[in-house]
Amino acid sequence: MRAVFVGAGSLAVMTAQRLLRRGHDVVMIERDRERIEALADELDCGFLQGDGSKPALLREADPAATDCLFCLTGNDQTNILASLAGRSLGFRRVVQKIDDPEFEHLCIELGLADTIIPARTIGRYLADMFEGRDHMEILALVKDEARVFSFVATAADARPVGEIDLPAGSRVMFFYRDERFTLPEADTRLAPGDEVVVVTHSRNLETLQARWRKALKAG
Repeated sequence: MRAVFVGAGSLAVMTAQRLLRRGHDVVMIERDRERIEALADELDCGFLQGDGSKPALLREADPAATDCLFCLTGNDQTNILASLAGRSLGFRRVVQKIDDPEFEHLCIELGLADTIIPARTIGRYLADMFEGRDHMEILALVKDEARVFSFVATAADARPVGEIDLPAGSRVMFFYRDERFTLPEADTRLAPGDEVVVVTHSRNLETLQARWRKALKAG
């Protein structure tokens, strides 16, 4: 598989290193030539110098041959613009990092489904660790063909959980509303903006990803 990174900060580099060790192809887009030169001996990947939010440069990264575009610069606005440009150019999946949670609602409205907020994720992890919860134990339970899929509910998903159209072998396990954890019953109604977590068979991931990307674009 092939991944393109906009930005060559520590998160991008650590992710790229893991992907390269697993045999995937990586291309990194970075403004700073000195940063590229410093990384050239560390990462066995392709590099493009320039502004990764510019469509012309993103075209050089070959969207059709790329499985995922990661927008991980240190600027939220640049990441959002790069994500929108990448989506318009046909990248199969676009993941953007934002540091300011105030931009999250904007990302949802723009249909940018795969938004990561590192500080929130780490904060939640540290708070859970403080209270004695071990995320590694949970991850160890996801074995064989089991997979976890998450999506942000849109207006079209504002219905009871039991009425959500999911592929066979999929089930809504829980969701977050306003950062509050909820275990739903079949008649529990979702609301736009809920972060929904589904356990499913690995064969369903592509269908689920395509469905919610399409739903967000339509919204």
